Amino acid sequence: MGWPSSSRSTESTNRRPPARDDDLSDRKEEYEGNNEAYALRQACATPVAIRTLLFDLDIAAAWSGPFGPVPLAVGRIPKLRQQRCRNDETADGRRAIGPANLSIMDEAKLLRLATWIAEAGLEGAREKELLDAFCARAVSAGLPLSRALVAVDTLHPTLEGRVYEWRRLWRDAVEKEYGRTDSPDDDGKWRRSPFFRLIETGAARLRRRLDGPEAELAEFPILADLRQIGATDYVAMVNRFGAGGSIGRMDCVYSSWTTDRPGGFADREIAALEVLVPPLALAIKSAVVARIAETIVETYLGPDAGRRVLRGNIERGVTERITAVLWFSDLHGFTRITDTMPPTQVIPLLNDYADAIISAVDASQGEVLKLIGDGVLAIFNKGDGETTCRQALDAVADARRRVAAANARRHTQGLPATRFYVGLHYGEVFYGNIGSADRLDFTVVGPAVNETSRIAAMCRAVGQDALLSSAFAQAAPGCRNRLVSVGRYALRGVRRPQELFTIDPEA
Repeated sequence: MGWPSSSRSTESTNRRPPARDDDLSDRKEEYEGNNEAYALRQACATPVAIRTLLFDLDIAAAWSGPFGPVPLAVGRIPKLRQQRCRNDETADGRRAIGPANLSIMDEAKLLRLATWIAEAGLEGAREKELLDAFCARAVSAGLPLSRALVAVDTLHPTLEGRVYEWRRLWRDAVEKEYGRTDSPDDDGKWRRSPFFRLIETGAARLRRRLDGPEAELAEFPILADLRQIGATDYVAMVNRFGAGGSIGRMDCVYSSWTTDRPGGFADREIAALEVLVPPLALAIKSAVVARIAETIVETYLGPDAGRRVLRGNIERGVTERITAVLWFSDLHGFTRITDTMPPTQVIPLLNDYADAIISAVDASQGEVLKLIGDGVLAIFNKGDGETTCRQALDAVADARRRVAAANARRHTQGLPATRFYVGLHYGEVFYGNIGSADRLDFTVVGPAVNETSRIAAMCRAVGQDALLSSAFAQAAPGCRNRLVSVGRYALRGVRRPQELFTIDPEA
C-alpha cells in the first residue's frame, strides 16, 4: 500500500524537485574557501542515519572534505541547520528527516533520542520500558504523540506474542499478552487490523486520517475506536527482519502511532518517526530475543537451571554439590494403558498428568529437572531440610488433588485414567552439566538419585502411592506427624535395608 499524500502541507505542493546528481558535484571552484558550504553539502548527501549525527548539538564532529578536515564546532552547527539541504526529498517526493525538515521540532532532543535508543538497547532495557521512555522523550522533542503501540511475536509454548501500549494520559505503558491467532479461540480481530493489511500487501507503512473530510474510519475497527478518544491521525508501521534474523514466528516488529492534534501529523513528524522507529524496533527485538532465551531455557531446563545456564554455566563437568529433597514419580499401569489405546491419545494422556504433577511441584517451590516418558524427576532445595521436606509433602497433596480432577474430566470424556506414585528422598547430589562435549544435560547425579528411583519402584510392592526414605523423615522432624512407617525394606542396588514411610491420609 502506498503512503497517502498530505493535503494540508504547503511543502507537498510547493516542493522543489529533488536535486540531480550533477547538482551535487564536488567542483573545487564551488567549495574552495567555503568549508561550511561543503560540509553542509556532504551532510545532505549522506544517508539519514549518518546525517543526524552531524547535526547533534552534543557532538563536536569533523567532516573530512577534499581539502582536509572540516571542523563542525558545536557553536557553528545551528547556523548550518538553518540552511536547506538540496536533496532533502526521498524518491517518492516525501520529506526526509534532515536539518531543514526538523527546524520546528527540537532536533537536538530527537538526535539525543536516537542515541538513547541504542544505549538503552545495549543496556538490556525491557520492551515496556523502551516504549515508555521513547514516547516521553519524543513528546518532549515536539512529536505530538497521544498513543503508541508496539506488538511483536515471540517463541513461547502458549503465547504468540506481546503488545505494549503507551498513552500520553497514562502513568506507564502497559503490557498485554495474546494467544495464537490460528487457534479456534481467535476472534478474528487480527485479520481486521491494519497490521494484517501490511503483512498481506507487503507494505511497510499505512496512514489513515481520522478527522476532517479525508477521515477513513470504516476500513479498520480500531480507527473508529481511536477517533472516539480524540485521535486525528494514525500511522501503522512494520519493520521486517531478514531470514537470518527471524526466530520462530518473530519476523518483524509492528507499531502504530497516533496523534490527537487538530490536523494530525505534519510531514516532518512522519519523517522523524520513519527514522526513529527502526532503531527502536531493533532495541525491542534485542529485548524480545533475551526474553525468548529465558523462555527456552526455563521451558526445557527449569527456572533455576535455566538461569544458571544463561549466566554462563555451560561447561561440561561444572557441577555444584547440593543437599535437596529428590522427587521421582511415575504413572500406574502406563505401559498397559498405552498398549490398549490409539496412539493419537497417548500424548494427550501424558500432557494431562504431566500438567497436574508439574504444576503441583512448581506451586510448592520445586524444580522439575527431567521428564522421562511418564516419569518426573524434580528437586526441592529452596530452604533448609525442614522447609524443603514440607514443600515436597505439600506438592504430593496438591498433585493428588490435581490428578483427581484430571481423572474426573477424563472419565466424562470416556478416556482412560490412572494414578501416580512418588518416591521422596533427602540427600546430597551433584547439580550441573553432564554429557558429551557438545551435548549437555543440566541435571542431578549421585547415589541419592538412584536411591530415590528405587524407593519409587517399591510403591507397587508395598501397596502405597507415596514412599519416603528414613533420611527424609530425619530431615523433617516437624513433619513426623504426617508420616507413617511401613517397615524396613531392602532396596535394589542399596547396601543396607532402611525404614520407609508413607503419608498419613488423616494428617
